[in-house]
Amino acid sequence: MNADINLMYTRTFHPSRVNGDAIHALALWLKENGSRQIRQQPDLRCVINERYPAGLFSEDEVHVLCDVLKN
Repeated sequence: MNADINLMYTRTFHPSRVNGDAIHALALWLKENGSRQIRQQPDLRCVINERYPAGLFSEDEVHVLCDVLKN
């Protein structure tokens, strides 16, 4: 039974064998949901504040760190 399940998950389908409506629905979903996750950049100040103890960096140091991380 496990072999059948593994085969089911490893099998790939050629795009021409997939329903055109299903591809269209997937494209619409990716347009609405998928691309947002890729384009969004994390707020670097929040990342630094969550990762390091309060007071470790001054505001000027946080500003420079954010600039370095962006570039």
